Amino acid sequence: MTAAANETPLWQPGPDRIAAAAVTRFQSWASQRYGAPAEGGYPALHQWSVDELDTFWQAVADWFDVRFSTPYETVLGDRTMPGAQWFPGATLNYAEHALRTAEDPLRADAPALLHVDETHTQVPVSWSGLRRRVGSLAAELRALGVTPGDRVSGYLPNIPEAVVAFLATAAVGAVWTSCAPDFGARSVLDRFQQVEPVVLFTVDGYRYGGKEHHRADTVAELRRELPTLRAVVHIPLLGTEAPEGALAWSALTSADTEPVFEQVPFDHPLWVLYSSGTTGLPKAIVQSQGGILLEHFKQIGLHCDLGPEDRFFWYTSTGWMMWNFLVSGLLTGTTLVLYDGSPGFPDVSAQWRVAEQTGATLFGTSAAYVMACRKAGVHPGRDFDLSRIQCVATTGSPLPPDGFRWLHDEVAEDLWIASVSGGTDVCSCFAGAVPTLPVHIGELQAACLGTDLRSWDPAGEPLIGEVGELVVTAPMPSMPIRFWNDPDGSRYHDSYFDMYPGVWRHGDWITITEHGSVIIHGRSDSTLNRQGVRMGSADIYEAVERLPEIRESLVIGLEEPDGGYWMPLFVHLAEGARLDDELRDSIKRTIRENLSPRHVPDEVIEVPGIPHTLTGKRIEVPVKRLLQGTALAKAVNPGSIDNLELLHFYEDLARKRR
Repeated sequence: MTAAANETPLWQPGPDRIAAAAVTRFQSWASQRYGAPAEGGYPALHQWSVDELDTFWQAVADWFDVRFSTPYETVLGDRTMPGAQWFPGATLNYAEHALRTAEDPLRADAPALLHVDETHTQVPVSWSGLRRRVGSLAAELRALGVTPGDRVSGYLPNIPEAVVAFLATAAVGAVWTSCAPDFGARSVLDRFQQVEPVVLFTVDGYRYGGKEHHRADTVAELRRELPTLRAVVHIPLLGTEAPEGALAWSALTSADTEPVFEQVPFDHPLWVLYSSGTTGLPKAIVQSQGGILLEHFKQIGLHCDLGPEDRFFWYTSTGWMMWNFLVSGLLTGTTLVLYDGSPGFPDVSAQWRVAEQTGATLFGTSAAYVMACRKAGVHPGRDFDLSRIQCVATTGSPLPPDGFRWLHDEVAEDLWIASVSGGTDVCSCFAGAVPTLPVHIGELQAACLGTDLRSWDPAGEPLIGEVGELVVTAPMPSMPIRFWNDPDGSRYHDSYFDMYPGVWRHGDWITITEHGSVIIHGRSDSTLNRQGVRMGSADIYEAVERLPEIRESLVIGLEEPDGGYWMPLFVHLAEGARLDDELRDSIKRTIRENLSPRHVPDEVIEVPGIPHTLTGKRIEVPVKRLLQGTALAKAVNPGSIDNLELLHFYEDLARKRR
């Protein structure tokens, strides 16, 4: 299957915008200091960044003035994947860099954080206030006996206290890990029990969709089931008293204490993130202080083009890597917008309302939210003052072409649209935002700097203009240093390096176009394969979900025991819609005309809802396993699914088909 690139850009940056972009200034500076190409724009810079990987990352560290308290011996000691050694000998501290803006007397009283909840009350936290709270809490963590390498956990929503707790943890050299409070006890324990935290920060509940959700019982269960806890810190979001034996947040953060930043090795663990864990315990992914620092400086400062004048909004929860990415906006002196609430309360325009209220300059959301706004017929550019937004960025799933057009038409014509793709595994993007390149409909602008991104066929041959496996052929600083409880590294190796030894295979189908952009087609481990032709599920979703009757869809390809192939399309209908022959024909015709006859499903089946991971991704592989007859308990980790009841439909369908 080939994918034709769009030749005419939807948007093109003007010369003034290109000249002002940090990546342009970086290229000019790096050409004088480090031999980067002065001409050729971003494509030439990217080629240099992968050809001269060591020099590029040295330049990034220099450009962003990374404070190495002990100098590094070399940039890349061992290039072998997995196990590349970055900046051996160096010591530093991530939190020190995140709070550096507070040292500037002209910025100390400016907002570092803007917190907004569903009441749209806006609460600022200044840079000096943030630094003071982190200093106080870090001293208290040390008093509790927390030492470098200990794990500190947060059961918290996207609130300033979560940022403070994380930065204090990093300041003492401990390892942060978090879950959102909409996760049930089992889901949290599946994650936290693996890493054995010594401190738990928790709220008494949270507000979502206009309702209060109390979490006292869940917190009590977490305390019982996490025997390594030495302390529990209570944050009274709903105004309740601290339970017996818990410490009060206010008591730990009220001192005026200058923060002390533990200087740790470059590869010292910063945090543990978790894979979705749909088919087993979530993978506990460990990333390093130095690796994340360098990668996020590059990503936020050069690709997102964020600096001290910007306000950075991304709709996320603490259970998703985008929260960690958002917090790293502090590295470039950027004000973070923390929204704690439903994306659709009181209506689907909620996120645009937050952007208007806070003056967001980068608006980050999910592709699903953009498409929901399009379906609901909202007009954000007309109804809200979004004049400060420079960029709308989306992730979570590929942004369909109609999403690009809708943003262009309904937000602003002169709008930089950045569809980005990466993963929890690297807490960054492989491809996405470049402020100096044009935007083509349905395409990610380019591979990111320092990312040797390729599309390979099964034999490891590179492809241009054809669908292949997303691979990265050189190490990135934010690649996991290891998985927790994986002493021989076998689980880490098998997750990414089993197909192409020494090369990272991510599990996505992509096309790299002639002009260097990237098209994402969906997960390769749930790829549709009819008569030897591979098809991405995302292509089908994009076509089907244009229809107003379809709320969401899920397509599965099933190899039959007799050698046949069954490809059903499951549809969750919009309110008032009915799956009759006319709608079935409309669905099939839409797929045939927009994709090909080969993409047309064998059956269209109505379902009560589409199951997702807790971070909102459709679960294709577990549904496929259920349809193949695998028992529910073995096909999926129940704690990783947003609505387990929905899976019984597929279980019943498998029984009927047998």
